[in-house]
Amino acid sequence: MSSAADRQSHTLRRLRSLAVLGALCACACDPFGTGFDDSEPATLYAAPGATPAPAPTRPLRILDWNIKFGGGRLDFFFDCFGDRVLMSRAEVLANLEGIARKVRQVDPDVMFIQEVDVNAKRSAFVDQLAWLVAHTDLHYAAYASQWRADFVPSDGLGPMDDGIAILSRWPLDHATRLALPLRTDQDALTQYFYLHRAVLRARVQLPGHGDLWLVNVHTDAYGQDGTKRRHIERFQEEMDALDDAGELVVGGGDLNTLPPGTTKLFDFPDTVCTNEDFVADDYRPDAGWLDGLYSRYSPFVPTADYAADNAEYFSHSVDGRGSWNRELDYLFTNGTWVPGSGVVHQDERTGMATMPLSDHAPSSAELELP
Repeated sequence: MSSAADRQSHTLRRLRSLAVLGALCACACDPFGTGFDDSEPATLYAAPGATPAPAPTRPLRILDWNIKFGGGRLDFFFDCFGDRVLMSRAEVLANLEGIARKVRQVDPDVMFIQEVDVNAKRSAFVDQLAWLVAHTDLHYAAYASQWRADFVPSDGLGPMDDGIAILSRWPLDHATRLALPLRTDQDALTQYFYLHRAVLRARVQLPGHGDLWLVNVHTDAYGQDGTKRRHIERFQEEMDALDDAGELVVGGGDLNTLPPGTTKLFDFPDTVCTNEDFVADDYRPDAGWLDGLYSRYSPFVPTADYAADNAEYFSHSVDGRGSWNRELDYLFTNGTWVPGSGVVHQDERTGMATMPLSDHAPSSAELELP
């Protein structure tokens, strides 16, 4: 238990922080450019000289991957295994090369990614999304920032622009960033500089097959105020609206919670953080939060298959020296997955080791086309 002096010191620090924020806001309502509108156009990308792919002649292969901002298995401060904050350009490009090799090996038609930096000091200001559309066959993309600031005044982070994206073999349109609720368990200064998460929604017109709507999300991980649940519900609301309109839709992303049928819900071996800001290893309070998605949509891994062997579908581990130990990454559709096509690309069994590439393994499935 903290002492009275510790509590007083914390209170004083918080008051000073609020005073600084108040002074800044007196000069400008958003002095570091961290804010977003509730709904705004996403940023569109296209590789130089890009041309759309021909009409698909096979089921549509869809890949989902949290790529950890090209950080590979460097030990960053928030993992609590090291103290890295910044990468060199050479490190970023080497990690992106590995990610691109895996993408080319899976050969997807559409890809959801989370934690992609487009203008951040921590990743040497490499526009990772521009690099990926130029070095894979997914030459078109839509981007929604989730963490943007002209300068983050903590941990040496500096300028930041990180977010989520949808990549495709065909051009995307109607790409929209939809703001998600902010955490309510933070002081005003922390909330101002913290992640402003979003849903990214876009449409791809598949030659010969009509429209496919795509919905990507990366929900809150660390909040203790129910923010994660609100993000999951908002993600489903976007899918539901498209489903109600009769559209074919695929949604996916890093939902930061465990599927129904999970046998281990807490006390994971790779959680070593003592700083509660970065602890997220007890999922017992999340029970039932995915029930709406599982009851209305088809998950890329059927519930019975997952329950029969959880470990086959684990996609996350904080410790790159350990093993995959939980499933956080998802794909859902109101269409039909090819039976048995859902896979988590954990290791050499699926063509290439992925543990060195990110703290998440990529997941994929094949969608039957009408």
